[in-house]
Order: sequence, then structure tokens, then C-alpha cells
Amino acid sequence: MYLSLNLLTIMKLPKNTREVPEVISFSTIRRIIGYLGIGLPFGLLIMAYALGCRQLQSSISHYYYTMAGSLLVGVLCAIGLFLISYKGFGPLDDRATNIAGVFAFGVAFFPTGNFAQTCCALFVYPCSKLRAGLHYGCAASLFVTLAFISFFLFTRSKGEKSDEKHIRNAIYRTCAVLMLLFIVMVPVCAKWIDPADKYRLTFYLETGALISFGISWLVKGEIVLKDKPKVNVIPTAGN
Repeated sequence: MYLSLNLLTIMKLPKNTREVPEVISFSTIRRIIGYLGIGLPFGLLIMAYALGCRQLQSSISHYYYTMAGSLLVGVLCAIGLFLISYKGFGPLDDRATNIAGVFAFGVAFFPTGNFAQTCCALFVYPCSKLRAGLHYGCAASLFVTLAFISFFLFTRSKGEKSDEKHIRNAIYRTCAVLMLLFIVMVPVCAKWIDPADKYRLTFYLETGALISFGISWLVKGEIVLKDKPKVNVIPTAGN
């Protein structure tokens, strides 16, 4: 009897949680942030191609000057807004996501440097070391902060860790390391491996960092590896 009631309660739990706005907002925001991160580079490619630009840009940031620039700015601002509005489980979570959100806005509002010969460019800004420095600084700081969130904050837990939690933590840490590795490799490749930008390595490295970021947040949003509900069997008088 008691066991049947427990099972019935567990079966109804997913439906009942929709009545709790906080549960919906936390998981939904995490998933939206993850989808935006993963979808940004592919969305830029598709939009630019559909509007006539058949050439891969030097970096994701360089799509700012193409017909897909509105998408780049829009997605970065959306990510920044969701990061700032996201509330974690403590003050440190809130501060970290707020800082990451500010950096995302900085990447959008301070575009990278551009040159007249850049393919598919619709316009050119005057050269500005300050603007370029702010862009690269915000971009690097954004991924460092996101890596910190994934490695140190997402891996925390209360009580005993489930098997799924151990796997999720491994994914969080792997994504954090990959984000840092990809970002560190950007200046290395630009200076020593592909200085002529023949292979567009910066674009691929930035795409890898965004995908790693997105996967981390999707896992945190319980797209996969969600903890299995525990069934507590209440012993009867005869046991």
C-alpha cells in the first residue's frame, strides 16, 4: 500500500513540477542558453549563405560586418540577458553569471577589427585599438568565466552524488577545459600556425568553444543524464 502510494507520487512528479515557476525558469533558461551557444555559429553560416555570402569569415566575430551581423548581435545580447537574469543556488553563482552576461554584451557592442578586403563585408569601421582590445578582452573573459562556472559551480551538489551526477560533473569539467583550450589556441594559431588565416582556424576554434559552452548548459538543463527518482520502500510489519 505505502509502496504503491510512493510510486504514484513519483509518476506524477514531472507533471506537478510545472506548477512551480522557479523549476520551469531555471531549467528553461539553462536550455535556452545552451541552444543559443551551440546554434550561433551554424546560424551565422546558414543566414550568411542564404543572403549570398558563400565565403567563410575569419572568425565568428567577423560576421558582424556581413548581412548576418544582426543575428550575431541579437544572439550575443540574448545570451547576455539570460545569463544576467539567471539565478543560481547562491551569491557566487549570481555574480559569476552576471559577469559573464556583461562580457557577452561587451562582445556584441565592441566589434572586432575589420579590413576593407574582408570577404562579404558590407561596411568598415575606422581602425581602433581600444575597440578591438575591448572586444578581445570581453570575449576571452566571457569564456574564462563560463569555464569557471562549468568547472567549479555546476559540479557542486548537496548530499550524496548520484551516478548521473558523477557523469554530469565529468562533462562539465571536460567542457570547461575545452573552452579554455580552444580560446588559448586562437592567438597561438593566429601568430604561429596559420598567420595568413588560410584555414580559418579561429572560426573553428571559436565554434568549438561555443559548442562546449552550450553542451555544458544543456546538460545542466537536464536534457540528458537527469537523476533517476529514488523509490523508498517502507518496510511492513512483517519485514
